[in-house]
Amino acid sequence: MSSDDPLKPDLDTSQLAALVFELASQLHAERSARIALQNALIRAGITTDIEIGEAAEAALTREETAAALARSMLKLMRVLRESDDPRSPTRHEAEERNA
Repeated sequence: MSSDDPLKPDLDTSQLAALVFELASQLHAERSARIALQNALIRAGITTDIEIGEAAEAALTREETAAALARSMLKLMRVLRESDDPRSPTRHEAEERNA
């Protein structure tokens, strides 16, 4: 399977599985932190579930989360395009050359 599309890099099954588990782990950590923060704010009487829902739907929040998603996807695609070839430069080496 070969792909010329930089957004669809060639992945083997083990790479894909590792990626899925890494993303699931990150999602769990982020979700746990968000729930803990929400619960702490609600218990302290600072906000309510309704206010949190309204804030999540606000245009500014949607813009910020869309920008964060775009940054995350760019980082993910950069990692996926890295080569297992030991002759290829590491990301750090490539960034130094392009600086």
